Amino acid sequence: MTGPGPCATRLLSHPLVQPDNTSCGAASLVVARAVVDDAYAELVVDGAHPGTGFATSGSTAVDRFQQETRDMHRRVTSLVAVSGRLQLPWPAAFGTPPWAVANQLSARGTPYGTHVVRTRPETAYVLAMPALERQVPVAFYVGDGWLPRHVVLGLGTAPHESLRIYDPAIGGVRVVTRQAFATRTLPFGRWSQAWFVVTPD
Repeated sequence: MTGPGPCATRLLSHPLVQPDNTSCGAASLVVARAVVDDAYAELVVDGAHPGTGFATSGSTAVDRFQQETRDMHRRVTSLVAVSGRLQLPWPAAFGTPPWAVANQLSARGTPYGTHVVRTRPETAYVLAMPALERQVPVAFYVGDGWLPRHVVLGLGTAPHESLRIYDPAIGGVRVVTRQAFATRTLPFGRWSQAWFVVTPD
């Protein structure tokens, strides 16, 4: 993969803030789809799909992004996964579970799996690197010492052993170092350590 297409790049220039406190996972999944499907990114950024002509509501790219995020959140917390198979339903008030993120990321044909990294958080960086070097998106669950509380999306690598990570809380991309993973000092507010990473298997 060569990275985000032109429409995805335009979309990422907007403040893509999650619409509520529980939709960080869904917002990350909308961005993940946009960076691998430029026609979908065009639908969100311009309001119309270039291939089908399908139009979506919302007067701005941010409005459309937030609506897509709400729709995604309903889908990924439902009884049926994007594949059509049953999945364990999940209360939307608790956010998006890792298996639903893996199911959604697997929808384009590459299976994704969830890896527990809480006791060795640098492992999240190591496991994500092969995909992120190819600019294939990877999801991280981050939290405090007690619970995972936030989902962010790895988009690619950066110099000096760093990763480019979309953070739905700020609606933009942060550069995060390997050392921040290892020392549990991730820059996501109170959520400073990795708990899970969802990567291509």
